Amino acid sequence: MNLMDKSAVVTGGSRGLGLGLVEALVEHGAKVTVVARDADALASVRTRLGVAGAKPRMGRLDQLSWEDFSVTWETDVKAGLYWLQAALKTPLQPGSRVLVGSSGAAQNGSPLSGGYAGAKRMLWIMAKYANGVSAQNKLGIRFQAIVPQQMIGDTGVGDTGAKAYARAMGIGRDEFLARFGAPMPPRDFGEKVVSVLEDPKYAEGVVFGLKGDTGITMLEGAAA
Repeated sequence: MNLMDKSAVVTGGSRGLGLGLVEALVEHGAKVTVVARDADALASVRTRLGVAGAKPRMGRLDQLSWEDFSVTWETDVKAGLYWLQAALKTPLQPGSRVLVGSSGAAQNGSPLSGGYAGAKRMLWIMAKYANGVSAQNKLGIRFQAIVPQQMIGDTGVGDTGAKAYARAMGIGRDEFLARFGAPMPPRDFGEKVVSVLEDPKYAEGVVFGLKGDTGITMLEGAAA
């Protein structure tokens, strides 16, 4: 898929990984609409680029209230449900691609971030459900999940998690992040996502892992 003059909508695109993706899409010629909760941050993106997630509550299982535990279910999963439903019911044009942001926590868990790992796994599963609906209704829309397989510094969620785990281990934030290998700054993340969209070999996959030192790994192919 050549992204030149293609329309793209990025939710949570005013900062962090979302902003890195917006920058990469604009660089590749896409027409980008950004959706975000922070109006000031959104205005800054619009001014700089010409375009228009909730942090998990950190703590052990025995330290969190249900409100703390479920915050990412009430934000990320709820928003994901509504966006996937909108894509299916509108519907988008045949050949459209919808990317759902998951997390490496969906693979390995995250014992200090409550329901975050489960929420991110649910988004992964919801992308598969949406593919089933698309196939049943012959919509021709492809839903894919993107899984960053490392914590990413200088982002809200990444710094929140890295500081909590580093503190629990008695080490510094930078030392903890170094355990993931080569870093993957938000702009590099965005370029990898663009590769998923543009490279034909990724067109039929469902779930992709992204990492600084190993690049793009297909975690799940298309359903048989």
